[in-house]
Amino acid sequence: MQKLIINGGKRLGGEIRIQGAKNAALPIMAASVLCGEEIVIHNCPRISDVYSAMRILTYLGCKAYFDERNTAVIRAEDISGTSVSDELMREMRSSLFFLGAVLGRAGACRITLPGGCDLGPRPIDMHLAALRKMGVSIREEYGVLDCRAENGVKGAKISLSFPSVGTTENIMLAAVLAEGVTVIQNAAREPEVADLAGFLNACGARISGAGCGRIVINGVKKLHGCEYTVMPDRIVCATYLSCTAAAGGELVAYDCRPADMESILPVFEQMGCIVHASADRIYFSADRPLRAVAPIRTMVYPGFPTDAQAVVMAALCRAKGTSVFVENIFENRFKHVGELCRMGADILVEGKVAVIEGVKRLYGAKTCAADLRGGAGLITAALSAEGTSEISDIHYIDRGYEEIEKELSSAGADIIRI
Repeated sequence: MQKLIINGGKRLGGEIRIQGAKNAALPIMAASVLCGEEIVIHNCPRISDVYSAMRILTYLGCKAYFDERNTAVIRAEDISGTSVSDELMREMRSSLFFLGAVLGRAGACRITLPGGCDLGPRPIDMHLAALRKMGVSIREEYGVLDCRAENGVKGAKISLSFPSVGTTENIMLAAVLAEGVTVIQNAAREPEVADLAGFLNACGARISGAGCGRIVINGVKKLHGCEYTVMPDRIVCATYLSCTAAAGGELVAYDCRPADMESILPVFEQMGCIVHASADRIYFSADRPLRAVAPIRTMVYPGFPTDAQAVVMAALCRAKGTSVFVENIFENRFKHVGELCRMGADILVEGKVAVIEGVKRLYGAKTCAADLRGGAGLITAALSAEGTSEISDIHYIDRGYEEIEKELSSAGADIIRI
């Protein structure tokens, strides 16, 4: 079992390049199934979830590999099957994107329910209801979904009751090769949705409105290959800024996209940090004691992202005053709180509300990551703690961060993997 050992109290300084976005790369990789020619994906992060997606692609009969450090090559001229094994589906939540992609390519798909971090109920009812409107018959038995479009996938008008990112993207994947026009009302507006649309359009799709609440997909006969560069990961950027806020110091985050972080950066300014953003980099300074911030409510984009909640909370554990988080997206998103309290944090959770009373010191402790972003929050807190911290179950962290210990070490952190 691998662990991270962190000796806290070291100021951070230097530059960190922000990796490609996990939540953009994974649906793009699934979308490659729809293309009959070679796909080259630049800025693809080398994280465990990406390797899981490559295993699914290989299982389907595609060829998928890294040609260079962060360049993935996928060839899906022929696919040999339309089902994904239960073992592979359980590796990550994003395996569900292969449902829309394989249906769009072959008109049939057989999968089991996906895995991923336990963040509370994440039903796929909206996905299935949308696909049924598109002419897909779905038979569900003992956790197995047998989906078929006997007469091909058809365009449809679909109004979502909630702007779900996963549902929006699955509809897009199923619709690009469908007959007719598909309209998604109340679509998710996240930048990662727009990135998927950008990739599909580069392959010959006809999608408009991505990034807005109404997306229109005109079905086309076929898609071709392309080269595409994945957008930067806004949550990884928020993580490294949170680490710097907690430990103190100065950091330049480059190859990032500050425009996607307009709900996050003002929170750091409220803490007392200095933030200067340009088109593709952020200068960040945390040289003064942190202050508590106004209540933060996690929301769908463009609101404050639930994925940034844990790392920002960890930075606020030593801020002077009282901060409050209201978690509106996932009900199990406070699993990291108990581990932060082991380190001396003063946090009270009541339902979907967490109240953080700033303390003067955190102390090194043995902690355990329970999910991806919570694990990153433990790293953030450990960097500011006195003494040595040990974080286990770091396979969760590896699902979304590319060699996080090397990136932080390059900025002056005392962190190693054992």
